[in-house]
This record gives sequence, structure tokens and C-alpha cells, in this order.
Amino acid sequence: MISAQTTAGDDPLALERQVCFALSIASRNVVALYRPLLEPMGLTHPQYLVMLALWGGTPLSVKELSRLLAQEPATLSPLLKRLEAIGYITRSRAESDERLLAVGLTEKGAALREQALAIPPAVVERLGMERAELEALHAVLTRVIAATDRTS
Repeated sequence: MISAQTTAGDDPLALERQVCFALSIASRNVVALYRPLLEPMGLTHPQYLVMLALWGGTPLSVKELSRLLAQEPATLSPLLKRLEAIGYITRSRAESDERLLAVGLTEKGAALREQALAIPPAVVERLGMERAELEALHAVLTRVIAATDRTS
């Protein structure tokens, strides 16, 4: 039983002190900011992440995409099927190794990059935070990711 004298600031189990809680809420809220920006492009946030990876260079194997996005290939499969169905990507067997599925951009998918250039500044504006503050947050989150990767 928590003593009446224990305050949330002293309680190591206080919900508002939990890193996992803050990350969960922040993640959900930030992803929600993207939704109206991505809808005109016909993308969900997970599909947008796939497109970001592909705009960085294609073709990529599903294995490479999986590594870049820290997702299981089975999780990516339905995203890739949907992106292919809407004409943004192609999936084909790699010429160098037919066991690998190569993912590339169509002209339509490559052209979508121009429209996507407006998303990062719109997110920064909607957050109402300074770019330097967001860059510092990104650096800290990258350290958290690295630390949790070492412990898994």
C-alpha cells in the first residue's frame, strides 16, 4: 500500500514517471499528426516508413527493408502488397539471387517523393517545437534504441 506521504514524484511506480508510458503516448500522438498529411497520398504511417526507406535508394531486398525498418519480413509483406496494389512499388525476384525479393519504386512511387517533401516541415510546425529541440530528442531516442538493442 502506498503511504499517504508518498507523492507521484517519490513513487518509482507512478504512471507519469514511466519512460514506457511517455514513449507510448508520444509515439501515438506523433503518428496521429502524420495521418492527415499522409491521407492525400494514400499512405498509412507504416507505408510511409517503407517509402522513406525506398526513396533512400532502390532496389532493396525485403531483408534489407526489414533491417532498416526494424520490422519482421512477415510484418512488411502486407504493407508491400498494398503499396504494389496502389502502384507505388514493384516486387520481383532479384537477378543476382532468386531467393531474394527485390522491392523497387515505380515512376508513380518515385514521383510521390516530391509531395512527401512537405511532410517534415508540416510535422515540425504542428508540434510547435524548435528544430534543434527535435534533433536533440531524435539523438536521445536513437541512444534509447541502441541501448535496448544491446539488451535484447
